[in-house]
Amino acid sequence: MKLLFKFNLVFILVFALGLAATGYVSWRLLERNARDEIAQNARLLMDAGLSTRAYTSSQVNPLLQTQMKYTFQPQSIPAYAVAEVFSDLRKKYSEYFYKEAALNPTNPRNRAVDWEADIVGRFRASADQKELVGERDTPLGRTLYIARPLRITNPACLVCHDTIERAPKTLIDKYGQANGFGWKLNEVVGAQVVSVPMSVPLARAEKTFHVFMVSLVGIFVAIGVVLNLMLWAMVIRPVTKLSKLADRISLGEVGAPEFKAGGRDEIGRLAESITRMRRSLEQAMNMLGA
Repeated sequence: MKLLFKFNLVFILVFALGLAATGYVSWRLLERNARDEIAQNARLLMDAGLSTRAYTSSQVNPLLQTQMKYTFQPQSIPAYAVAEVFSDLRKKYSEYFYKEAALNPTNPRNRAVDWEADIVGRFRASADQKELVGERDTPLGRTLYIARPLRITNPACLVCHDTIERAPKTLIDKYGQANGFGWKLNEVVGAQVVSVPMSVPLARAEKTFHVFMVSLVGIFVAIGVVLNLMLWAMVIRPVTKLSKLADRISLGEVGAPEFKAGGRDEIGRLAESITRMRRSLEQAMNMLGA
């Protein structure tokens, strides 16, 4: 088995092991980073929702109080404003789904489904719980969700949600008396929920992973080619010449030319040793001939 073949065999083995280890570690890191990025974007959406709520409650609602006496204006309701803003946002970012899920909402479209109700229940059971991050199976595949509690901290909200008697007549005329009442100050009534299919972060991680691995393979191949050329030029070729020279000397060809080594490395010292051996052999044969 030739030396160059042995070298390449070892190199390929080391390359395969290194590539497998690097691929495993990099995939885990890229997957985690992609999930973290999606989660951070989801948190930004939640903060934007809270800002929209605050703006609607403090600036839009007071302007519509007079109209509310004659016709219910849903634009004055913070939850409605948030829902409309994110409905328009999903036209561009369709992978993100935002919902303010409530156990007893005025508008039926905000009613929590079973898994959302479980999240709200966890927030109600633990006052210290500020955020929940998890995954769930859906008909569209695995989904990542982030949820935060919706707590009534503004007494103005209770005008519409405390009792039927305090609620605006126009609101009751539109939504009826069955839902959206009985809320209490500082009570968790729902949850902000942002859902993103796991295919989104996984697709981002997979794209980056492929680029990284292809680049890594290209680098290893380039290194392998350079190392093979260096091994052939610095070791294989001079050793082959020395081997042929040693064969000729061993057969008694004392007139074989000397090998001229260009350096003081191990190959050069080996060449000097063979040259001394050839000269010693030549002197010995001359002495025998004399």
